[in-house]
Amino acid sequence: MIAAAVATRGVYETVRRIRPGLGARTNREGRTVHLCAGPAAVAGTALAVAAVPGVPARHRAAGALAVLAAGACGAYDDMAGDHRRGFRAHLGALRRGEVTSGAVKLFGIGAAGLAAGAVLKGRPLDRFLAGVVVAGSAHAVNLLDVRPGRAGGAVLALAAGGLLRGAPMAGAPLGAAAALLPEDVARRTMLGDAGAHALGAALGLAAVSANGRAGLAVHAAVVTAAAVAADG
Repeated sequence: MIAAAVATRGVYETVRRIRPGLGARTNREGRTVHLCAGPAAVAGTALAVAAVPGVPARHRAAGALAVLAAGACGAYDDMAGDHRRGFRAHLGALRRGEVTSGAVKLFGIGAAGLAAGAVLKGRPLDRFLAGVVVAGSAHAVNLLDVRPGRAGGAVLALAAGGLLRGAPMAGAPLGAAAALLPEDVARRTMLGDAGAHALGAALGLAAVSANGRAGLAVHAAVVTAAAVAADG
């Protein structure tokens, strides 16, 4: 957790110094904010997942790659600037032959989640459920990133609960979110799709690592319900 916070804060300060106006945009209050928190969350979370003690090396590697992939897909969406929301909008565009950044994100993060699930779990159904949990968690956190501090605060609460339930990977998103929350709440930066998806994917990984089939099914149902409700 501490390593995640230190790494995330270090990357944030470096990006802010090199690209202070990265992805600058106007928030709902008319303030200009940058997206420096995004790459910081991606890098800090991935590094922390890769170094979680007591977890098999291949699980750590698969988890770090899933976080990086989720963050990269989110960063592409941040930079592409396609503001259509909801699966139906992007899938509808795809049927018309238009590949939106949201569609790239949908399939890219889905593939990353399934790939991680294939490493973290042994049986086909468990692997599939794990993939749904990782990808669905990434999407769920991104849905919350509409007000300052909302997504980061939710990650803090959920990751703390994961640590209490014995999920060591939860320390990665907990530390990363804690390092960025003050800047987010102060309206100096935003997680953006990159940061929100990376933190969400790490939350999903923590849930996968600490649950058997029944727990995976419950988590998969929750994140799927959240996606359907948001798309309604």
